[in-house]
Amino acid sequence: MKTTGVRPVVLFLCTHNAGRSLAAKVLLDHYAAGRVEVRSAGSQPAAEVNPAVVAVLRERGLDADKEFPKPLTDRLAEEADVVVTMGCGDSCPCYPGKRSIDWEIPDPAGLPIEQVRPIVAEIEERVQALLEELLSPAEGGS
Repeated sequence: MKTTGVRPVVLFLCTHNAGRSLAAKVLLDHYAAGRVEVRSAGSQPAAEVNPAVVAVLRERGLDADKEFPKPLTDRLAEEADVVVTMGCGDSCPCYPGKRSIDWEIPDPAGLPIEQVRPIVAEIEERVQALLEELLSPAEGGS
């Protein structure tokens, strides 16, 4: 996707930035290992992160302790190359000229850890596919 040698910037958005987008940020940060700049935000940030999501990430050996719900700003969106919305519908604005992807993923809010694990697993699969796409050589041209 990027041909300039600059790291692509991915912004994950959901309503509360406490579960899905936070998990996606931590997972992409882990797999990208510095090759992608990853951010997350919420249109209506929660007061705290979802403890079940943090526990599932911890089970996977990932540290989400420094994460906290952050508000969406126009600047965050403007600096992003890819904006991934995660089931926030109309509460997440559309940014013209930005590559936007919408992942319909269930909200883990209030769910027990047994139901959060498959949600995080789905996010992980999508994050890995996105990373592969972002880091692959530009398509076309021979």
